[in-house]
Order: sequence, then C-alpha cells, then structure tokens
Amino acid sequence: MNKTWQAWVEKNQGYIGTENRLEFPDVFRQVAAVRDGNALAMLDSFSIIRIEGEDAETFLQGQLSGDIRDVTDGAARFSTYSTAKGRMLASFLIWKQQSAYYLIVASDICQAVAKRLAMFVMRSRVKVNVLDSEQTSIAGVRGAQVQALIEQYFAAEAPVALTVLQGGTETAIALPEGGYLLQLDEGSALLPTLLAEEATAVSSMAWNIRDIDAGIAWVAQTTQEQFVPQMANMELIGAVSFKKGCYPGQEIVARTQYLGKLKRRLFKARLSSFAAVGSKLFSPEVPEQSIGMIAAICPVAEGEYETLVVVQSACWEKGIYLEAEYLHQLVCLTLPYVTQDE
Repeated sequence: MNKTWQAWVEKNQGYIGTENRLEFPDVFRQVAAVRDGNALAMLDSFSIIRIEGEDAETFLQGQLSGDIRDVTDGAARFSTYSTAKGRMLASFLIWKQQSAYYLIVASDICQAVAKRLAMFVMRSRVKVNVLDSEQTSIAGVRGAQVQALIEQYFAAEAPVALTVLQGGTETAIALPEGGYLLQLDEGSALLPTLLAEEATAVSSMAWNIRDIDAGIAWVAQTTQEQFVPQMANMELIGAVSFKKGCYPGQEIVARTQYLGKLKRRLFKARLSSFAAVGSKLFSPEVPEQSIGMIAAICPVAEGEYETLVVVQSACWEKGIYLEAEYLHQLVCLTLPYVTQDE
C-alpha cells in the first residue's frame, strides 16, 4: 500500500482484519453505499497478472475460455482458466494496453495461477508477471458522484459495460450493473482527486455485494476446481467462447453446453446465518450428500447475508439448506440475467 492510500485508510479508520484484508467500521453502511450511495473501495482481494510479448495473444487464446481477439485497448472481457477436466482454476477480467494483457484475478490464487500459466509458455515469446501491489493498486468506485468524476477525467460519457478508459498511468473499466474498476499506478494524477471525494470508504468484503448483485462469482482458493464454467454462469457474462479453438478443458465445456448435461447453476440467495465461501449446501431432494456450495457472500444487515451459490437446480422446490440437518434455509433471489434453464 503506497503512502497516498495509507493516509486515506487512516483517515477512514481502516484496519487489517480477517484474512489479512483491509476493513472499515460499519459494514452495513458500506454495503448501502455500494448499492445506493457513493463508494470507493481499495480492492486488496484482487491482484493483476500481466502477460506480454509477441506471442501473448496466441498464448492466451490457447489457454483461456474466452476469445482473446475480443479484448482490445477499448474493450475488456471476462474469461476463465480450467484444468483438462474443465474445472475452473481461475476467473479473470482482462483488458489490453498496447501489446500487453492485464488479468485481474483473486489475490489468494494469483501467484499459483501465474506460475501455472508460465509453465506452458515453453518456446513462446511471452512473459508472465504479477504486478507489485506497492506499484499498482486496484480500486472500485460506484455511485453517481464518483462515477461522474471518472467519466470527466477520461472525457467519456456513460460508457457501456466493459468499455476500457485509459490514461497514462490509469485504467478504468465500466462494470456490468454499474460502477468502475480502476488500475492506478504509483504517481497516478487521478488517485489524489479520487481520494478527496466525499465517498464512503469500502472494503473488498463490502464491495462483494456489487458482484453478487451482478451475478459474477470470482474463483477463489476454496472454490478452485469445483465448477465447470457454465455452473458459475460464466458463459452468460461472456467468459466462454464456443467458436474459438482448443484450450484446456474445452472438450468438457463444449460437451456440457451442447449435450444439456448441466445440473448445477449459479443462483443468488439470502441466508440468515454466515457461511464461508466453499461451504457445502444440502437439500432433502438429495439426502445425505452435498448438492452445491457457497461461491460468494456478503453481510447486508444484522443476521442477513446475500450470497451466490452453485447448486443443483432441481433442489429449490424442496429447499436448500446450509446444514445437513436442514436448519438454515436459503431464499432464492433474482439475478440480472436469465439462464438457459429458465
């Protein structure tokens, strides 16, 4: 964390909490600001992998599920990285700047994913690096006031989702369902202006509600190799191309899509008890075995949590519960997009 961010954290009474992540007082106020106010988040739960070199596009095209040709200086895309069995090792938001590609990924898997990608470079003219968090920070902004500041800075007017706005040391990506994700290098002219705005300081934990509302589940350490991309609705947010060439797990992903064998899907739900990401879920429909797991969660009020879950679609009628004893039942909520099963 650079000195500019450090001063802002201290001003807003920030502290290092669980999982060594930055937190601020009153998480419910933060969640309300993300949804209905003006919020500024320092997203220390994400990191950036940079992939550059003459063969970078060809290399990524052969490794990831999305069509890298759709990633340009002005357009970002979601994508995933899977095992040969089609199980996701990571999910990304990717953009391009000049000849380099930047992949935002969950911090707890970043180093391992970068190392795995580097193993397959072989003779390709490609370099894989994780950006230093002291030199590059990731932030999220949401709300009319702070979004207007971003648009004014980049001389852009309400860009569509996944539009990339770039300056000398800054990048802003317009997110689905509202807000911006920012990459700010050390010495950014935008950062001091942004931190001076009257916006609620928000932690990564509270920022999660934005992605939960958008139906976007990031692969983390506890959910690695648990889902094929379609189970997490990745094809619905443009993270999977069915027209590109081969990549690890492509055969499984394609078979799942075209043979209609998908039994699990991502849903948004409400819970009255906390459950960590990766926690198993149960249903009387399939007694004595897990029918899915928590993919993301955020507290929204006292004794109330909103979550993204990957579960067997057929189990909602008889109920889905946090425990095998069927104590805390999930309430299904609405996603902003329609799945192919609806």
